[in-house]
Amino acid sequence: MADAPGELHDDVIAPDGTRLRRWDNGAEGVPVVVSNGLGASPKAWPFLHGERCGYHATSWHHRGLGGSERPADETRIRVADHAGDLLAVMDAAGMSRALVVGWSVGVAVAIEAARRAPDRVAGVLALGGVATGAFRVLPVPSQVPEGVHRRAAKMGAWLLRVVGPPVAGVISMLPRGLDAMGRAGMDAAALDPTGTASLVTLAEVAREFARHDWTWFSRMVLAAAEHEPLDDAALAAIHVPVTVVAGDFDTLAPVADMADLAAALPDARLVHLPGSHFLPLQFPDALAAQLGELAERAGL
Repeated sequence: MADAPGELHDDVIAPDGTRLRRWDNGAEGVPVVVSNGLGASPKAWPFLHGERCGYHATSWHHRGLGGSERPADETRIRVADHAGDLLAVMDAAGMSRALVVGWSVGVAVAIEAARRAPDRVAGVLALGGVATGAFRVLPVPSQVPEGVHRRAAKMGAWLLRVVGPPVAGVISMLPRGLDAMGRAGMDAAALDPTGTASLVTLAEVAREFARHDWTWFSRMVLAAAEHEPLDDAALAAIHVPVTVVAGDFDTLAPVADMADLAAALPDARLVHLPGSHFLPLQFPDALAAQLGELAERAGL
């Protein structure tokens, strides 16, 4: 997916001086900040692209990834640091108040931002991630004790340094012919949003992801795995409207975990979709509808 007319990329300086690469769709509409999955691209959100999408959307590349620089203090890569980056990106986009869309690790970041600046986060759309337990890198059954989750997350993060490069090599060879097929079949794809167009987007997102420095990415995942889960009292203090979207086949953020998050928040709705961890690519239209409903609940 090439950049749509009006989209821009610029640099933002985080509170600790780290230079971040920001993306903005350049459109007018309801303000939205995408708190992305770790290392994910803004291209993973096709319904937020285009000048007539109805949203003014912005996001950023995480520290040391996608054109953002590593912090001078390389320990500053925890969830709290990403939440500060989110607010700095909002400032750069001229947003005093916005909806925050969180995916995977980005859910914990979005919840942390809502705790830190409740006057600025108007609502949260949370999918594929939780704030009530350890971030999962490997599939672990929900009934496994929390300590095992954390050990599994750390093991998975370390394994990325070994398995990441060869996997990236395979991803980089995804056939470019798929892109041509997508352009040739655009009319048919418009009638079938789960067909060729989605495959093209997936290929582009995957190739961009494959370019990361896997050792640094591993360190980022380890830092995310260290995030302490919030208790029910902390979550009960978050009074913004939240829509929690659970993928019925998501092994990294199982339905039970997503249901626990929704139950702990005072103004949350739980929505199920028959998908995996990659809901933005699988169900863009359904997520667009949920974001529209959340905007109404938030008064935007």
